[in-house]
Amino acid sequence: MITYEDIGVTPVINASGMMTRLGGASLSPAVASAMAHAGAAYVDMDVLKQRAGAMIAKWAGAESAWVTCGAGAGIAIMTAACVAGTDPRRIERLPNADWQPREIVVQSGHLINFGAPIAQMIRLGGGEPRPVGWANATPAELFAASLDDHVAAVLFVQSHHCVQKGMLPLADVIRLAHGRGIPVLVDAAAETDLRSYIEAGADLVTYSGGKAFGGPTSGIICGKESLVAACRAQEQGIARAMKVGKETIMGLLTALSTYVARSPTELLAPLTRVAEELLAGLKELPYTRAYIERDEAGRPIVRLVMQLDEVRLGFTAAALVDWLARTTPPVMVRTHRVNLGIIAFDPRPLRPPDVPVVIRLVREAYASLRSGGAQS
Repeated sequence: MITYEDIGVTPVINASGMMTRLGGASLSPAVASAMAHAGAAYVDMDVLKQRAGAMIAKWAGAESAWVTCGAGAGIAIMTAACVAGTDPRRIERLPNADWQPREIVVQSGHLINFGAPIAQMIRLGGGEPRPVGWANATPAELFAASLDDHVAAVLFVQSHHCVQKGMLPLADVIRLAHGRGIPVLVDAAAETDLRSYIEAGADLVTYSGGKAFGGPTSGIICGKESLVAACRAQEQGIARAMKVGKETIMGLLTALSTYVARSPTELLAPLTRVAEELLAGLKELPYTRAYIERDEAGRPIVRLVMQLDEVRLGFTAAALVDWLARTTPPVMVRTHRVNLGIIAFDPRPLRPPDVPVVIRLVREAYASLRSGGAQS
């Protein structure tokens, strides 16, 4: 076996979250075993994907489902399904769609970059993004007026990256779009609820399998049977470059089977314990407010937040982030509000032995930075 150390890669303590740049989720022994077992056999991939889709659809409360390599791919494939359908001539021409309808309406506050631009994922599927509204507001009247004959679908992005204030909620988006016979696609990449968007009436939803659900790097598309069939048809086109292997499919099914068997309370309780342990170890740091905060996008996630008084401390939150990233072992924290002097610690990827190490290294960072020294 070749290890990370063998090739000069240093494992890090991940207190940032289920981040693609840090490898997504860490795999449980059950998931890793399922992947190893699957990798030792040959199967008919079409049959495997159909059976896996049927299982996922049942868990999601959807008519149908399909597995792909990630939620970013899911956006491109969902777009392609709405732009090209199952027409092999159009599928072959993507992403160069020269027909209508091909426009994908997106609220301006949802046109984020999640590591790559949402707009680029739409274009990969042959769609043309049509932003509606502004970064801080989308009036319902303006949204409704944008739903013309050139629109193939509406994309709703559910993400902590998105602007929350002033955006039309999903229920209004579905009502207005369905009133014009236009399907609604949901990007729920890092979301935790496998059923709510289908229950709300979304036509297609894509999730990351390798984030909240604890699976390997993968993606799920679930929704209406006719549209999922169009997603499957894209494997003769752009989705061929987004295929997923047998090992990944079986690892994802194993992770999902465990995930759906647990209640929201069971999922939240261990996170709360880790956040409270972090708070107990860091709350006495000077000129720093430490507190536990619920997820800004409404997911059942808690995090330990530290708000630094940078002037009185004599160093910035960005300097603390840099110190922690360059120590041994490196500690990666959540930096979405670092420009405001705020960092956060996500308990989901932390293993029990990691917590005292994080507390110790943060304390060492404060001592070093306040004295003007460098990290060890």
